[in-house]
Amino acid sequence: MKLLYEQSVLEAPTFFAQLGDCQPFKSGTLQPHHLKDVDALLVRSTTAVTPELLSQADKLQFVGTATAGTNHVDKTYLAENDIRFVSAAGCNAEAVAEYVISVLVIMALKNGWQLTDKKVGVLGAGHVGTALSRKLDALGVAYRLCDPPLEQAGDARVFHPLDALMECDVISLHVPLVEEGPYSTRNLFGAERLANLNRSQLLINACRGEVVDNQALLELFKQGWDGNVVLDVWDKEPDIELGLLPYVKLATAHIAGHTLEGKVRGTAMLYQALCQHLGVEETLTLSGILPEPDLPTLDIRQAKTLEQALQAAVLPVYDARADDRQFRDRVTGPEAFNYIRRHYAIRREFAAAQLCTGNSPFSEAIYRLGFNQA
Repeated sequence: MKLLYEQSVLEAPTFFAQLGDCQPFKSGTLQPHHLKDVDALLVRSTTAVTPELLSQADKLQFVGTATAGTNHVDKTYLAENDIRFVSAAGCNAEAVAEYVISVLVIMALKNGWQLTDKKVGVLGAGHVGTALSRKLDALGVAYRLCDPPLEQAGDARVFHPLDALMECDVISLHVPLVEEGPYSTRNLFGAERLANLNRSQLLINACRGEVVDNQALLELFKQGWDGNVVLDVWDKEPDIELGLLPYVKLATAHIAGHTLEGKVRGTAMLYQALCQHLGVEETLTLSGILPEPDLPTLDIRQAKTLEQALQAAVLPVYDARADDRQFRDRVTGPEAFNYIRRHYAIRREFAAAQLCTGNSPFSEAIYRLGFNQA
């Protein structure tokens, strides 16, 4: 079989070379004629899979995206043409949840918060929202879930209306982009809802940029609104509203889910699906592909508070302030935004780190975040 893969699909040659003729392409370069005689196409969100792109795809039977999001793929067209489509839903859930935990630790240290005194509203209880809620459980941080579609579908968890989430100290957004219907999420946080947030609350958007009305947000800031906002995702990426940078507390380049584990996990999920599609046996696993982590052994034995323990454990693995500094220093427009994403440094998940805890009263909580014992 002939397979084309986007170069940013990590470890694609390792996983797919055994399945046939495996050829790479650079992001932004794929043209319709490249898909002639191609059986399988593997992409990330930087390649839009449209009817126009596939107009010369005479043999295509499988399309996979190594990402959780699928807005860049015309799934209806694929279904109408009997082309199997697979996404890597959930591949980066741990990474995004860890991003939010890093943000919470940073804000706690900056503002003198005790996290167990805070309540977090989690909007969206899919893969990411579930991963985050488990980590909040581990830390003893109260939270409220809101996910009307899941609630209506009969999910047994306790859900709250969005108005109840608006009363929380932190509101973390983890919903897909839904353009229309009763559960539309485009501009869900518009001018009115944003203005209802008070200066002690924190809004984190690490899902889809279009969920928060960026222009309304900028106008509120210009009018003197002093809300606390962290943005990893932006409307109209990569041509984002740079005017927001002076106002938001942390700003990053849509990298919350970009851990090495998350990316390779996405590739592994496509490999499993393609093997199943072809009826061949899987011979590779994620654990067999990941390199040994280059992380020091972490030590929380001297921590007197939960926040100190988190500072010692979480921030050496991932400190969102470093990405914020790089973003502010480098982002000047669309090309710079894309460059930052494409050249993002290797980041590992908590599970790659080993931890010394001794008799620390915080050891169980930190281990439950995903860390391993040294």
